[in-house]
Amino acid sequence: DVSSPKHGKVDPDNVPHVGGNMWAGGTGGRDTAGLGGKGGPYRLDAGHRVYQVSQAEKDAVPEEVKRAAREMAEKAFKQRLKEIQMSEYDASTYERFSGAVRRQVQSLRIILDNLQ
Repeated sequence: DVSSPKHGKVDPDNVPHVGGNMWAGGTGGRDTAGLGGKGGPYRLDAGHRVYQVSQAEKDAVPEEVKRAAREMAEKAFKQRLKEIQMSEYDASTYERFSGAVRRQVQSLRIILDNLQ
């Protein structure tokens, strides 16, 4: 069961963590920032293979946990904008321009990775 969203502990060795609710950047777990899990406040990629929980499990997360996760994510987003000295307007403008070329940038990254 999910209880409350949190960032989670950072593994200094960056070992892959699957399931559970302790590690930041894990996959398929609950309550912590990571990928493929449920009830976490925001996505956090530690570079490991992603294990996905079912949509039914995600849908079963209580509304108060979803609300707390959204609030935590919004707070983290605003803090990050402050750290990089960017306003919310700047962020939305960046997202609009970035979104327009996202597919082309991804294609170029693939080409460059293959050339490397």
